[in-house]
Amino acid sequence: MNLSYTAVREEIRCSIMRQIDFSRDVPDSEVLDLIDSQLTNAEETRIALMTLEEKKRLRQELFHSIRRMDVLQDLLEDPEVTEIMVNGPGNIFVEKAGSLTRYPGKFSSPEKLEDVIQQIAGASNRVVNTSSPIVDCRLENGDRVNVVLHPIAVNGPILTIRRFPQDPITMEDLLRFGSITEEVAEFLGKCVRAGLNIFISGGTGSGKTTFLNVLSDCIDPGERVITIEDNMELQIRHVPNLVQMEARNANVEGCRPISIRELIRASLRMRPDRIVVGEVRGPEAIDMIQAMNTGHDGSMSTGHANSARDMLARLETMILMGMELPVPAIRGQLAAGIDIIIHLGRLRDRSRKLLEVAEVMGIDNGQIKLSTLYRFTETGEENGKIIGVWRKENEIAHRFKFEMAGIDI
Repeated sequence: MNLSYTAVREEIRCSIMRQIDFSRDVPDSEVLDLIDSQLTNAEETRIALMTLEEKKRLRQELFHSIRRMDVLQDLLEDPEVTEIMVNGPGNIFVEKAGSLTRYPGKFSSPEKLEDVIQQIAGASNRVVNTSSPIVDCRLENGDRVNVVLHPIAVNGPILTIRRFPQDPITMEDLLRFGSITEEVAEFLGKCVRAGLNIFISGGTGSGKTTFLNVLSDCIDPGERVITIEDNMELQIRHVPNLVQMEARNANVEGCRPISIRELIRASLRMRPDRIVVGEVRGPEAIDMIQAMNTGHDGSMSTGHANSARDMLARLETMILMGMELPVPAIRGQLAAGIDIIIHLGRLRDRSRKLLEVAEVMGIDNGQIKLSTLYRFTETGEENGKIIGVWRKENEIAHRFKFEMAGIDI
């Protein structure tokens, strides 16, 4: 996009903005009429020399700039885009099919990018400014948004959008992608139906929330399920008795923040059969583990970790952030509360796979004992794709919940 074209577009946009009466609700059709009038009657030589296709593109870009998300609108309408990363007004990167590429479009100015950011934050009733420069929110369709502004972001406003498919990914999709095998999928489905408490671990972008969504499909529709998230991402559609709660930061009305911890405590008084927490990142870990230890079998959550063993170590640390407890007591709570840890990973070919399923066996010599039930082992590469097998290493030892649910394993 050359400087001349950008300058013309900005001139027309400013002219149209001066003509819009913001004291009333202006419909999209009126904005389009103003754009058409500018393009038709413009004496600007550079516009007169444009082809019909160029004028159509300019018309769409002007409309997106005034009423939508500017240069991001086309990306938000592209179902193949899974992540949008804006590093200042002139640097936009997108992820498609696991591959990261630079997008040729750019914002006309830092101010325009900040306008889009304020539009997104305002729609979620969140505040982001120089005194509160970091915010997490979401778009209307559920896409997750993170914003970092100056002075924290040195190279301009930073906007990251994690996109989610409108139709949730199913276990059949994961099987087709080669992320899991039928045997492991069937076993995990039985674990959910039997009411085992499950923790999903993995690194950033490993698919933890997606996998939690997939496992949620195995929940009995007759149960009462409460979901708790920072930003609503889970799409549980088959459970009628569903309560969805979302944490709240300080907002434009000056309301006090509501934390995940408060929501977990509130959920215990709402007669849940299961509590599903999108992700634990801090002191709320103790409340989640206590919920798992107080009769809410089948509860599930996710957390960042490099392995199933590391997930337990991180949970210990997170619990200590919120409460001073002896480490043996914390490990006793973890061992009693969590039944299964599922570890996911993103491999070097950008594929996401289930890497390990481990059973929590209890305490042995002061340490939490894990037994690996299934593990993914690489066997080679084929056409740039990693291939491997899932090997069953041990049988599950604790079968009480399966027997109580009448499930044969």
